[in-house]
Amino acid sequence: MNRRGFLKRTAAASAALAAPAVPVDAQSASQRTAASTTPIMSAVAENANPPDADGLTADRTGSDFMVDVLKSLGLDYICANPGSSFRGLHESVINYGSNSQPELITCCHEESSVAMGHGYAKVEGKPIGVFAHGTVGLQHAAMAIYNAWCDRVPVYIMLGNQLDATMRRPGAEWAHSVQDAAAMVRDYTKWDDTPMSLPHFAESAVRAYKIALTPPMAPVVLVVNSEMQEHALAGDAKIAIPKLAVPSAPQGDSGAVAEAARLLVAAEHPVIVADRFARTPAAMKHLVELAETLQAAVIDQGGRMNFPTRHPLNQSQARAIADADVILGLELSDFWGVVNSYRDQLNRTTRSVTRPGTKLISITSGDLYVKSNYQDFQRYAEVDLAIAADAEATLPPLIEAVKRQMTGDRKRVFESRGAKLAEAGSAAFDRSRLEASYAWDASPVSTARLSAEMWAQIKNEDWALVNGTGGGWARRLWNFDKPYQWIGGSGGAGVGYGAPAAVGAALAHKKHGRLAVNIQNDGDLMYAPGVLWTAAHHRIPLLSVMHNNRAYHQELMHVQKMCNRHSRGVDRGRIGSELVDPPIDYAKVAQGLGVYAEGPIIDPKDLGPAIARAVAIVKRGEPALVDVVCQPR
Repeated sequence: MNRRGFLKRTAAASAALAAPAVPVDAQSASQRTAASTTPIMSAVAENANPPDADGLTADRTGSDFMVDVLKSLGLDYICANPGSSFRGLHESVINYGSNSQPELITCCHEESSVAMGHGYAKVEGKPIGVFAHGTVGLQHAAMAIYNAWCDRVPVYIMLGNQLDATMRRPGAEWAHSVQDAAAMVRDYTKWDDTPMSLPHFAESAVRAYKIALTPPMAPVVLVVNSEMQEHALAGDAKIAIPKLAVPSAPQGDSGAVAEAARLLVAAEHPVIVADRFARTPAAMKHLVELAETLQAAVIDQGGRMNFPTRHPLNQSQARAIADADVILGLELSDFWGVVNSYRDQLNRTTRSVTRPGTKLISITSGDLYVKSNYQDFQRYAEVDLAIAADAEATLPPLIEAVKRQMTGDRKRVFESRGAKLAEAGSAAFDRSRLEASYAWDASPVSTARLSAEMWAQIKNEDWALVNGTGGGWARRLWNFDKPYQWIGGSGGAGVGYGAPAAVGAALAHKKHGRLAVNIQNDGDLMYAPGVLWTAAHHRIPLLSVMHNNRAYHQELMHVQKMCNRHSRGVDRGRIGSELVDPPIDYAKVAQGLGVYAEGPIIDPKDLGPAIARAVAIVKRGEPALVDVVCQPR
C-alpha cells in the first residue's frame, strides 16, 4: 500500500483523529513526480497546523518539494547510508519520488557514498546526490570530500541537521546536531549554504549545482534542516523552482592565446603536458588535433583520459621534458614538479630538469579559485605565460591560432619532428613489452603479468578501467583510445577512495553496457569493504582484480627509508605496515558480501582462467572479484 492509501484508510478507520484526511491526488505517482521546473508543491505556512489533530500524519511535506527540486536538476541517484536527520528526504525519495531519478543507492559508509559520487561524476560529467547524517555522517564523509576537492570533481552533498534546539529529540539527536554544520569541510568545498525556507532551498539547490559544475569544479554542501523536511505543506501557496543555467566554461584571453600559439609554432621541441585536462569526451579529440597540427610530444599525466596511450606522439616524461624548449601545461596540478626534480634524502634537494631558456605556458582554471589552508596547490611554478581559463574550452581557439601562424617551412619541420617522435614512442612500447616479460612466472604474481593477463581477457570488450593501474603497467600495456576508458586517481591520495569510486564509476558505465574494470589495492579495500555489498545489492557489474601485496607498501617503504637513514637495517621496517598474520582472504570477504569471488591466486598460470570466469559473471550484470597475491610493485 502506498503512503497516500495508508493515510486515507487510517483516517477513515480511526475515530481518534478529529480532522478529516487530506484528499488523495488523482494523478498517478509517475505523473505527479515527473521532472519539471514547474513545482507542484506549496510552501510551508508559518505555524500551520498539520492535517490531523495529533500532528501524526501529513499528505505532503517540505521534503516532497525538495524532491521536485532534485528532479529538476536531473540527479540520477542519491548515495546514502541511512540517517534520521534526513529521514524526511529519504521517505520522499522512495515514496513521493517513486525511487526513480533520483534512485536511492544504499551505502554502508558515508565515505563510500561520497567516493561513489566522485567516481560517477568523472564518467558522466555531472554529479549525483549524497545524503549524509548530521555531525557524525559528515565526519565519516570528510576524507572522501577532500579527495574530490583535490581532484576538482563536483559532488553534491545534502547534510541533515536539526538546527532548532527546541525541536531536537532527547539523546543522540543533540550529539548529531550542530550550529554550523558545514564548518568542518568548508576549507575543502567550493560552496555551502543552510536554507531557512523552502524557497531558499530551491534557490540554493540550483545555485549549488551551478557552482559545482563551473570550472574549477568541486564539492558543494547543502545543510537541510530536519524540521523543514518534515513540516506539512499548506494547500494553496506555490513555490517556484529556479531555472538551471550552467555557465559555459571560461576561454582564455584571445591575445594570450595568440601569444601561446606563436611560441608553440616557433618552438623546435614543443611538449604538451596534460593532467586534469579532459572534462568531456571532446577533450581527447581536441588534444590529438593540437598535437598532430604541431607534431608535438604529449605527456599524459593521467589525471583524466587525455590522450591515446599508443598514439605516435605519446612520449615518456623524462626524455621529452629534457629536450623541450616550450612546454604547454594543461590543467596541471603540479607544474613545478614537471620541470623540477626532488630528492627525498636527509637533506632534501631540488634541481631544474629543463634546458636554460625553456618557455612555460600554463592554461588552467586552477588559477581562478584557490584556498589557503589545505595545501593541495603544490609549489609555485614560474611560468612565462599564465592563462587563467578552462584548458579544454581554450584548446579550439588555440588550435585555430596555431593553424593561422603556420607556414610551409614550419610544417615541414613539424613533419620531420613527428617522425622522430613516432620512432621513440614505438621503441618505448617495445621496451615495455620486454620489461613485462621479466619475472613472468614469479610467485607472488608480478604486477606486469597481472595487467597483461587482464588485458588478454578484456581487450575485445567495450571496457573502462575505473581504478588502479597495476603499478603503472596497465597504461603501458593496454590500448587506451576512448575518452571513457580512464578517469584518473583520487586527487588527494586518500586511501579508501579506490573501491567505492570504482563502484560509482561502474554504476555510470552500467547504462552504457561497458565492462568496468578495477585493479583494487588490498589496503584500500579494507577501509570500507561494505561497498562490495552495495555493488551486489544494486547489481552493479564490476570486475575487481586484487593487487594484493599484503601490505600498505608505500608506507612500508617510507619506514624502511627511515630505518636506513638511522642505520638500523630494514628488517623491522615491515612492522605496522603489513597485512599478514593472518593474511586477509579477499575472496571470502567478497563472498560474504554477496559478490562472486575466486582466490587467493598465487600461481600465475591460474590467473588468466580465473579472470575469464569473472568476466563472464560481470557480463551477465553482476560484480565479481579475483584475489591475486602480487609482488609489491
